[in-house]
Amino acid sequence: MSQTSRNNDNFFERVYQVTRLVPFGRVTTYGAIARYLGATRSARMVGWALNSSSIQEDWVPAHRVVNRKGLLTGKIHFPGSNTMQQLLEAEGIRVEDNAVVDFHKHFWDPNVELVKGSKK
Repeated sequence: MSQTSRNNDNFFERVYQVTRLVPFGRVTTYGAIARYLGATRSARMVGWALNSSSIQEDWVPAHRVVNRKGLLTGKIHFPGSNTMQQLLEAEGIRVEDNAVVDFHKHFWDPNVELVKGSKK
C-alpha cells in the first residue's frame, strides 16, 4: 500500500470518528469536519470519505452531514431518493426543498463542541 493510500485511509477513519460524534437531531458540514481535522480545504475529501462510509463495520451517521448552506448534497449516495431526508426527519429535523429548515439551530460545530468538551 502506498503512503498516499495510507494517509487517505487514516483521513477517512478520522472523518468517520468525528461523524459518529454528531448528536442525534443535529447536523454538521463537510467543511466543519475538515476544519476540525486541520484540513480546511478538504471538504470534498470529507464528502468522498462519507460516500464510502456504508462499508464501515461501525455505523457512520453520514446523513447528519450537509453542505455549508444546509443542503442535502450527499443524498444521491443513499439508497432511494429520499433516504437522507427521511433519516433526518426521523431525528426531528425538518427538510424542505432538500435543505435543513432552521439550519443554524441544528448546526453542530465540532470545532466548538469537541474542543469545549475536552476542556472539562
